[in-house]
Amino acid sequence: MATILVINEKQLLCDLLGAEFSQHGHEVYTSGTGREGLELFRRRRPRFTFLDLQLPDMNGIEVLKKIREIDSTAAVLILTGAASDYMDEEARELGITDFLGTGVPFEALMKKIQHALSQQRTPVSSPLPRPAKAVSKLFETEGPRTVLVVDDEAPIRDMLMQFLPTQGFRVLTAQDGQTALAMAESERPHCIVLDIHMPGMNGIEVQRKLRAKSYEGVIMMLTGSQDGKLLKEALNLGSIDIVGKPFALEHLALAIQASMALAGH
Repeated sequence: MATILVINEKQLLCDLLGAEFSQHGHEVYTSGTGREGLELFRRRRPRFTFLDLQLPDMNGIEVLKKIREIDSTAAVLILTGAASDYMDEEARELGITDFLGTGVPFEALMKKIQHALSQQRTPVSSPLPRPAKAVSKLFETEGPRTVLVVDDEAPIRDMLMQFLPTQGFRVLTAQDGQTALAMAESERPHCIVLDIHMPGMNGIEVQRKLRAKSYEGVIMMLTGSQDGKLLKEALNLGSIDIVGKPFALEHLALAIQASMALAGH
């Protein structure tokens, strides 16, 4: 069993990594702030630390420097979407195990993490139970997962059609509920990102019809609405997540990835 620390302001990522590593017998601690992460590092002395550079209270490089003051040889992997050449160079000078950007395709990210973990030397008295396999379940795919984006706003469809393929997804789009139902029937996408408010047939009705047709993929709702009744109905119908508009592209991609992983897709 290895002790793993995840320091990242994104709670969704912390939860996902924590669940995946724990399922493989590792002891996992997570923190959304640099100060709490450092305290956990001091108390738990993790074998591996996954560190974000963008934290709400401290610069990630400063956290890394303090980690090095505590343990000059600790295995630290930077996992961040807020990188720069300067940060990359400074982090490497501080002896990180690897520098990983959240924007890289998942297959490439998986290989980098597997390589980083495979380079770790584990004492004979405390064997590490196949860490690369634990990570591979999180990021490995058997091919591009298909995401169907259903939204009556063309700019949103176009933006996701351009962005999500850079994250390793095959993307389809539909501008209304009827088209979405037909595409879901023929394509069987792994995930449907569904706007709640659309003319003709709203997202709740589309979701109800999908479930009636025994669609078993992940459904995520996009909405700018604060209508609690609608949101509760979406969750009752099996929406795995609700993402508010406006949204950050990186956050939406992470939510899709996490939802698929947690659903076993």
